Amino acid sequence: MSFGNLRGFSGIQEGLTLALMLVTMFLVIYVDMEFMYKVGIVVFAITIVFLSTLASAILRLQKELRENQIKQA
Repeated sequence: MSFGNLRGFSGIQEGLTLALMLVTMFLVIYVDMEFMYKVGIVVFAITIVFLSTLASAILRLQKELRENQIKQA
């Protein structure tokens, strides 16, 4: 299960990201709140998705560097 540019994610990360997106969409569309609260929720969700993508990419790069160091030794 891969969502295009989220290739570096594991299945659990993809599932949690998808759940976060769905909950955010539900809150923004169906819950009666002030507009600024909705904007804050969307910004928070986007930040979480961005940071998880960044962390996944950094971990993948560290793994590749470690494997290259082992091959050189």
